[in-house]
Formats: sequence, structure tokens, C-alpha cells
Amino acid sequence: MADARFDLVVRGGTVITPGHREVADIGVRDGRIAQLGGEMTGDEELDARGLLVIPGGIDAHVHLVCAALAAAFGGQEPIWVDDFWTGSLAAIAGGITTVGNMTFALDGETMTDAIAREMSGAAAEAAVDWFLHPVLAGLGDGTAAEIAALAADGHASLKVFLSNPEFAAGTPGLADAIAAAGRAGALTLVHCEDAGMLAHAGHELIESGRGAVRNFPDSRPVSAEVEAVEQAIALSRQTGAPVYIVHLSSAAALERCRDARAAGVPVYVETRPLYLHLTRERFAEPDAAKYVGAPPLRDQPDRDALWRGLAAGDIDTVCSDHAPWTLADKLDPALTVVTARQGVADLETLRPMLFSEGVVTGRITLDRFVELTSANAARRFGLHPRKGVIAVGSDADLALWDPGERRTIDGARMRSRAGYSPYDGWAVQGWPRHVLRRGQVLLSEGVSRAQPGQGQWLRRPAALP
Repeated sequence: MADARFDLVVRGGTVITPGHREVADIGVRDGRIAQLGGEMTGDEELDARGLLVIPGGIDAHVHLVCAALAAAFGGQEPIWVDDFWTGSLAAIAGGITTVGNMTFALDGETMTDAIAREMSGAAAEAAVDWFLHPVLAGLGDGTAAEIAALAADGHASLKVFLSNPEFAAGTPGLADAIAAAGRAGALTLVHCEDAGMLAHAGHELIESGRGAVRNFPDSRPVSAEVEAVEQAIALSRQTGAPVYIVHLSSAAALERCRDARAAGVPVYVETRPLYLHLTRERFAEPDAAKYVGAPPLRDQPDRDALWRGLAAGDIDTVCSDHAPWTLADKLDPALTVVTARQGVADLETLRPMLFSEGVVTGRITLDRFVELTSANAARRFGLHPRKGVIAVGSDADLALWDPGERRTIDGARMRSRAGYSPYDGWAVQGWPRHVLRRGQVLLSEGVSRAQPGQGQWLRRPAALP
């Protein structure tokens, strides 16, 4: 019998999906995995011997800026520096092939307007596949209907900031909006810091002469995160709608989520790399402002608890919250604990650092690494089995991973326009050698083949995760 012929064959890699691994060839046809193992011939072939073949990463929490949004600021104030093109390059370099972007409405826009604007901008720029999270823009008579319509159009999620006084827990209409998301089959993402407690802490620091950015961790205390996590859990319990806690940072907040899950409340948990690799001691450094993110860096016991949570399954995903600024903008001496610019570049380093600090050290298994950076996000956000798994019929999103390759982090040489990394100087083991998105080789031996506009928007079904 003649060999089956494919567009691409990936030869001899160790194929990893949670719960299963084998050395097998992969045949790709029309952008999808068409065969695993057996005889096959490819028009193009990639040698994966000695490499791990893992699903392309899914970073469900990024902040990329389309040209239209950047133009709206008119150059009058700094804004995050990566668009869907440079963000794609950073993602690909780190083995990520799908991103989920937070979509904010400008003044005068509805959520629907904002989604339409960003759909156009991302389609022109993105090289990775992408989906959008509408950010709650207001509470009114039409909010529930708008949430339902967006979900029916394939945008089956909603982002809510409890750190925003307009949407603090208990605000009339907030529970109705989250309930509407649940009825529409949309997952509500919740930024958990209590708005009132943040305002009080920031005011106290400024008034007491401790407004310098080095005191930023005190302006957003663990108690504010815990209070808002409890509010999010209460909203989920009240409405029956699932909630997804973004960038959880502390042991106490994780304990609240663990208890709620044990009681059957549909609560999912995300953390981000900052809290796994750095602690608040960094704020004693002269350039402390470059580490600012919200919530802020926590203490070593919190870091330890998060690593335990990753291993135990208490945390579902690790996402970057990629929101990069230039170093000059971060270190602006006019900034205070209240105005400090939040966010760092982390798309390119997310997977390599988690592999190096997690898998290589034995903190987490390789299966958990794949779950945390791909498989679980695919399930939570309605992308499974198209994404997040290596299986016949799934998109051929693959990272051919060299588990022994060592590099030293140098943000100035990375793809983000930030020009620096909060991990500059770290020695990291484990990097992608080749990256494929829907069967197309986007990165090979450090050389990018990606082009703007090659990414596809991913319609997500309105169905609870």
C-alpha cells in the first residue's frame, strides 16, 4: 500500500498530550492533524527527533492594541506598546499560537462597537489565531441583551473589573449582567481587587508621604484581593454563572477559591508568571516600577502556595496578562502608587520560564505544563477539541520543544516593543525550536516566517465550560 501523502509531516518527535505520550510521526493536511503514526509522506517535513511535540500555547489573557485604539489616544499619553503583530511575534517565539485579547470600549462606544473595531484591527495585524473578551462598559437596561447578542455572535465571555468603582460588587445591575452571561453560555472573567479598599489604601499612602512607586504593594493589599474574590464567588453562587478569576496572586485568595470549588461553585482560576517567579522584595530595587502589575508582587509564602496550586490542579491556567510599556514609561519619576503603569511583557517568556522553573525543577509535571498553558484554556474558552490537543481533526498548532536548550533572558532582543523583560538575566532551559499554527511553520530555528493577517478569529460557541 502506498504511503498516505500530506502537506507536512512532523517526524520522530515525542508527542505529548495530557495523560499520553508516544514517539510518533504527525501528518498534517489542510491545516489540521490528519494522521498520528503509521506510514506517511509529506510535501514538507520537519525533523522532531529529540524534541517534545506539544500543543501550541493558548494565552487567554493579553492586552494588545490595534492601530485604531492607539490613534484614539492621539499620542497624548503612553499606552501599551504591542499591537496584534508584535504581540503575535512575541507569542510565536514562546510557543504560543492563540491569544485572547481584552477589548475595551472607548468613550461613547458600546461593547459591540469595541468588538467591531478590534475585529477589524486584529484581522489585519495578527499572525496567531485570536479571540476577544468584551470588557463590561456599562450597566443599563440593554446590557443583558448586548451580552447575549455578543455571545451568540461567538464572543462567549465577559470581563469585569471589581477594581473599577463603577462595577464594584453590590453595584445595581452587576449581578444581572453576570447572570445574563451565564444564561448566554458566556464565561465571566473577573479582576478581583476591591475598589473601595484600593482607593482607601492609595489615599492613605499619598497622605502619609509614602506615595512613591516602591510602596506599590501596600496600595493593593492581599486583603483587597481576598475581599473581591469572595465577592466574585458570592456572585457565582447567587447567579449560578461560572466565573474565572484572572491573575490570582495570593495564598489566601487561592484558599477561598479552593473552598468554593469543593462546595460546587463553578469558579476557575488563572495566575500569571509574575507571581510565580518574583516577590515583593523587587520593590526595594531602584527600578522597582518596572515590576508593577495589579495585583502587585506578593511574598514568598504566596509564591510557594501558587506553585503548590499548579501541581495540585487548584489553578487552571497560567496566562501572561501581557500589557507591555517601554521602560522609560514605566520608570517615569512623576508616577505614584496610584498612577504607576501596570503590566509587563510576558508572551515570549511565559512557557519557557514555566517549563524551566516548573518542569525542569520537578515542581510540576510535563502533563500539567501542557494543561496549564494550552489544554485547560481550550476547554474553558470553548476551543476544545479544535485547539489545545494533538489529535486527528484538531488544528495542527504545534510547538516542537527542545527541553535542553538554554538561553539567558534579554528583553532588548525579544519581539515585544517593550525593550526589556522583568526577568532580564535569568537562565532559562527549554525553548521552542519550531512553531506551527494550523500546519504553517511560523518559526523555525529562530527564524520567523509569520506574516501579518495570517491569524484567524476563533468563533466560540455559547456553551458553559
